[in-house]
Amino acid sequence: MIVSIDWIKDFVNIPDISPDEIATRFTLATCEVEEVLLTGELLKSVSVARITDVTAHPDSDHLHLVKFETGKGIREVVCGAPNVKPGLKVPYAPIGTTFPGGFTLVPKKIRGVMSEGMLCSETELSIGSDDSGLAELPESAVVGQAMLEHLGKKRDVLLDIDNKSLTHRPDLWGHFGMAREFAAVFGEILKHPYDEKWEKALSEKFTSEESPVKITVHSDSSCLGFSGISVDYVSVQDSPDWMKERLEACGLRAINNIVDISNYVMLELGHPLHIFDRDTIRGGQIIVRRAGEDNKFTTLDEVERELVPGDTLVCDSERASSIAGIMGGLDSGVKESTSRIFIETANWKDSEIRKTSSRLGLRTDASQRYEKCLDSRQNKQTLLRALDLVLQLCPKAKVVGAIESDGYKEEKAPLILEMTSEHICRVLGKHIESSTIISILESLEFSVVERGGLLSITVPSYRSTKDIECDADIIEEIGRIIGYDNIEPSSPLNTISAVRLSNAKKMTRNIQDFLVLRARAHEVLTYPMVGEKLLKKASWPQLNEELILANALSPESDRMRPSLVPSLLQAAALNQKTNSAFRLFEVGRSYLPDNKKFSTERSQIGLAWFSKKESPFMDLLNSLDDMFRFLNLKVKMSRPDYRSVNPYVDPEWAGLHPSETLNFQVMGKVAGFITSVHPIICRDFKIKGNLSIAILDITDFETRQIKDKTKYEPLSKFPSSTFDCTVVTDTKEPVASIISVLNKVKIKELEQVSIVDVYEMDKDKKAVTVRTTFCDREKTLSGEFISHAEKTVMETLESNGFPLKQ
Repeated sequence: MIVSIDWIKDFVNIPDISPDEIATRFTLATCEVEEVLLTGELLKSVSVARITDVTAHPDSDHLHLVKFETGKGIREVVCGAPNVKPGLKVPYAPIGTTFPGGFTLVPKKIRGVMSEGMLCSETELSIGSDDSGLAELPESAVVGQAMLEHLGKKRDVLLDIDNKSLTHRPDLWGHFGMAREFAAVFGEILKHPYDEKWEKALSEKFTSEESPVKITVHSDSSCLGFSGISVDYVSVQDSPDWMKERLEACGLRAINNIVDISNYVMLELGHPLHIFDRDTIRGGQIIVRRAGEDNKFTTLDEVERELVPGDTLVCDSERASSIAGIMGGLDSGVKESTSRIFIETANWKDSEIRKTSSRLGLRTDASQRYEKCLDSRQNKQTLLRALDLVLQLCPKAKVVGAIESDGYKEEKAPLILEMTSEHICRVLGKHIESSTIISILESLEFSVVERGGLLSITVPSYRSTKDIECDADIIEEIGRIIGYDNIEPSSPLNTISAVRLSNAKKMTRNIQDFLVLRARAHEVLTYPMVGEKLLKKASWPQLNEELILANALSPESDRMRPSLVPSLLQAAALNQKTNSAFRLFEVGRSYLPDNKKFSTERSQIGLAWFSKKESPFMDLLNSLDDMFRFLNLKVKMSRPDYRSVNPYVDPEWAGLHPSETLNFQVMGKVAGFITSVHPIICRDFKIKGNLSIAILDITDFETRQIKDKTKYEPLSKFPSSTFDCTVVTDTKEPVASIISVLNKVKIKELEQVSIVDVYEMDKDKKAVTVRTTFCDREKTLSGEFISHAEKTVMETLESNGFPLKQ
């Protein structure tokens, strides 16, 4: 948004400071000024010159050597304009003049002749559209006078405001609202030209005649209030220069006086309006309604728009005239022959304007303002200001009837906030006198009443639509006007105390510490949102169709994951490309549909061990066994019982290994599983090697205080003895069965039983190497005892169906 300081000065005096300082102070207090633009600089540098002599260029058939008087002596330039001739008065730009675009004149030889500047056309100075030759000035032009003075133009400072910093301030989308801010920031008095006296003077222009246009607003439309007035005997012509200059400075093209008035008032008061050619209003009726079956409409820019039944239209008795709050129709606009007009101003529901504008791809100056939530109470002032300008620019114009209105909702009671000066100072961290606080708020046109130290603050209607809502908003108003840079920074006086970790966090930390420091695994973090493609690739039976996001960023992350398994498979597939072996784990959540709670979140630990050479199943199993002991967690591992349901893996999942699969039970409930991933799933993920994964659900016990039952014993002074033996068993027989058998051996010196290796001999048999460790903490084991213990181990295995490998 462009703000003209010259326009602002209509309402408030600006201190005599540099444009950059104005921009800086306004940025700190109100909104961000992106750029400061100075108009008239070029015209100030260019002056009137009179040509005294024209001769042909010695080295060109179309260039001339032109001598001219500047008021400071005679100059000579090389010029190719066809209308150059002695006695002609033209604009002259001397060396050092900078043109729009950054081009600066420097001394330059043209075909061997030095040129001392440039004679200019209208387009080069942006004072007209004729670029066929030099701009011909009248004989009355004073030689040496700056073009700025000759044309009677003003220099202006334009502030380019960042629109994003005004999104919450609908009152700042016009120059009068901006002037209110300038008055508060610089401590000046705001002028109110549009007061009750002004309104009364305009109301006297109304007549007792019946208004030729009646307004009807349907209650189901998006309209919050619609007003209009009819004027006859207007004359459509060019706008005065002062209006053109202000509109063009703010980026709008001047069209004619009537259209320009509507744009001028919008830029001045921040409230859009529309002026109809009244002859195009059929039946003398304005009807505001939903589009219904009207699904096509041609706007002023000659584009046919596709509408939906819920869009709001402004119509006459036969057809639509404009899309409410966005743009008028092609046939309703003012033409050169227009003599009767209908000025309308309205307010609309901000959300509906935004929705319709976005769907149509049509953002206009009007829609930009309406979608900020304007104040319907400003409709009358906007309408009267437009009428005021019409009567000024068209002296013969006559008002027909009075203001017609409809659709206004019952006015809400003004918003009143109460607080003390001490509260404001405490929040800001700076002492401010109560009188200063009241003065600042009143400069922003808040009404303040002080009773016994309590400030009762009435918020203006144009600030309560979407901006001021609570105490913090009022405190912000005080802070920004006094300047946040004037508040001395200080550290907050907060008591800092140690935070005790929850039981769940303690368990998570212990798991992470063990897996990183002792299991030598790397922690990964995968996205809790996955896509249908990944779940199907993993052949996971639960697709979580009930937990699909309403506005997913992409199909690859459109739903909450039902398990960590697909994410771990994806992470393993990525890492196996550059690593021959690795260990990964994740502490995350899975999400399952729930008829009562919509969804259930489960805290889970996912582990993935990979090796290209051999199966990592036993390594993963041993790591988990060590972790359970580290956590003092009693976990029972057993073969899958397909008669009971494991909620963490479907027994029909294609990734389950037929023999290397175990379930975990904690506190009598199934809490997870471990398996070697079936080659079929590894192939789908292009995993070339052996992958084992495990899922442990800790939701049901993570918050419980697990007692540390660790018993500390001194290291044995005597050496231990290990015995390895390899037995043969069925491929489908879990190795846990072998460990379970040996744990029942009644030898008190037996300290540990572990699996060293598993080797598949053929499709029916596998060889399992078992290691037993014996130790007596009172004496050295004798050779006779060791031989007896080893024999007992072998006989126990043999008797339970695990013969030694021959």
